[in-house]
Amino acid sequence: MAIKKISKSLLIGSLLYGLTTPVIAAKKDLTQEITIKSKRQSADLKNKIASYLDDVSISQGTISIVADIVQVYSGIDSNTKEKSDTYLAKGQPAIFKQALEDGSLITLQANEIKYQPDLHIITVSGNAQVKQAGSKVTGETITYNTLSEKLEAISRNDDSVTTILQPLK
Repeated sequence: MAIKKISKSLLIGSLLYGLTTPVIAAKKDLTQEITIKSKRQSADLKNKIASYLDDVSISQGTISIVADIVQVYSGIDSNTKEKSDTYLAKGQPAIFKQALEDGSLITLQANEIKYQPDLHIITVSGNAQVKQAGSKVTGETITYNTLSEKLEAISRNDDSVTTILQPLK
């Protein structure tokens, strides 16, 4: 029984380690230029909202977002007084990928992705899933903080959050 508990702890630890290593990569990626491609785009300059429509792809360093529509809300952070952007991506699914320092890839996908780089928060909702190193977490909403290295997955109604862990090799 003790061996099963240790094995389970090791598996959970390896998944959590894998899901928490983007911190270094995230900081480096945020210093890179952003490239946005889409079939159409529009902007509401007064309200500081840019909309990218149809076959949207965004890249910044090793970060990539693919979606049907992405809206970028720009503002000034009331605490830091610095520019702050929020990316709201929608798709069937919308996909966020990032290469980690060890070369592995973390993928978050859902019907909607809310990415707040200045707050180090990624929230995926609607058939949400996070994959990394063969392991997977699924739920209705998954929030990941790249700074505090915390992941929270929430189910809806009678559904469960599901975690599939791959054995250590």
